[in-house]
Amino acid sequence: MVSERDFGTTGWRVSSIGFGAWAIGGSWGDVSEADARDTLAAALDAGVTFIDTADVYGDGRSERIVRDVLASRQGQRPIVATKAGRRLDPHVEEGYTPEAIEAFVDRSLANLGIECIDLLQLHCPPTEVYYRPELFDGLDRLVEKGKVKHIGVSVEKVEEALKAIEYPNVKSVQIIYNIFRQRPQELFFREAKAKQIAVIVRVPLASGLLTGKMTNETTFAADDHRTFNRHGEAFDVGETFAGVPFEVALEAVDRLRPLVPEGATMAQFALRWILMNDAVSVVIPGARTPSQAASNAGADALSRLDSDILAEVDKVYDDLVRKHVHQRW
Repeated sequence: MVSERDFGTTGWRVSSIGFGAWAIGGSWGDVSEADARDTLAAALDAGVTFIDTADVYGDGRSERIVRDVLASRQGQRPIVATKAGRRLDPHVEEGYTPEAIEAFVDRSLANLGIECIDLLQLHCPPTEVYYRPELFDGLDRLVEKGKVKHIGVSVEKVEEALKAIEYPNVKSVQIIYNIFRQRPQELFFREAKAKQIAVIVRVPLASGLLTGKMTNETTFAADDHRTFNRHGEAFDVGETFAGVPFEVALEAVDRLRPLVPEGATMAQFALRWILMNDAVSVVIPGARTPSQAASNAGADALSRLDSDILAEVDKVYDDLVRKHVHQRW
């Protein structure tokens, strides 16, 4: 089973490998309802106890799939985190009001079939939102009303993460961190540990690049963000391939291949690399099939990576990737 880590000051212990439920909701090509349910069930069977979803994943489809799977299972219920804010149209700073967020929360409560959300995260709001203390004060009312247990944020930039953890009611920060996006480990992780902030790592496999299965000939469906957001047309380009140019990333992946331990997949290696940092509370890879979900959970069992391997990973980052992403996010 997957080992557990503390989740900030919440008192929760969660599996080090969680489940990111974006892929079973939408924007990753066609995933049937049955496959989506089976994939989430496989993750839970493998010991995953933390699920991350959002109200915009498939316009609520992801939340409803989570509801249905959990309703069919016995035993201790996993922690379920969702996100709100991206339903705003236009998605602008002025739209982030306590009243708007509460309306989104009410919809998520219905989708999830629950009375209280474990963790509500602001969903990558504009940077200006983090400089509005009145909004964060207002979110406390959702906790007081019993609609939300804890408040967190999902961010694009290290700057936003550092600002968010100045607010005492922010219990967690979700951020992109992987072999191709290393900046969070420089300052943010240190500050998060000092304040006992839970860190949720998303995009751990750089939209599949760090599975090692992609080539220059790989194509994606029209409704897959790896087609329609390749240059940031729909949302922040850092969410797609971690913001690394595709051809550069393929070269970096080839440099990483010899570092993967015998018997492990590259995806497991990439997840284990993330878990080497003890500031990380949980990493949330997505999956589209039960076998992917089970394999992801298995990354926790890999031995620690030695210093020589870590140094080689750093060299690949410094040689090829750093100039494309490091100062941008």
